[in-house]
Amino acid sequence: MTRSAIQTVSRERDLLTIVYEAFNRRDIDSILNVMHPEVEWPNGMEGGWVHGREGVRAYWSRQWGMIDPRVDPVQFHEGENGKVVVDVHQVVRDLSGTVLLDRTVQHAYLIKGGLIVRMEIRET
Repeated sequence: MTRSAIQTVSRERDLLTIVYEAFNRRDIDSILNVMHPEVEWPNGMEGGWVHGREGVRAYWSRQWGMIDPRVDPVQFHEGENGKVVVDVHQVVRDLSGTVLLDRTVQHAYLIKGGLIVRMEIRET
């Protein structure tokens, strides 16, 4: 891996670490600012895709009204086609605090020009 590639991966890892921290704080605006205006985001609850920053905002607002998800990055990898793959520990609770789901998944990100263009959820 070239020095330039290492620097790019490091910047993207730093960006995504900040995104996960903001998600867990429910700080939507901080995350939307680093998403491409036409971002493609998976709808992990109902299936399909959410498009654009406002689509992500609506999706997360609806999601957080029904469940309390927390995602913590465990490990970062360089993926295929320039993607950054993150092993993520995901804990989903209902609004009373009961754990509904506790698992590890992968999130694969396409980042261009410092903006998240697309994210995919992969089962491990």
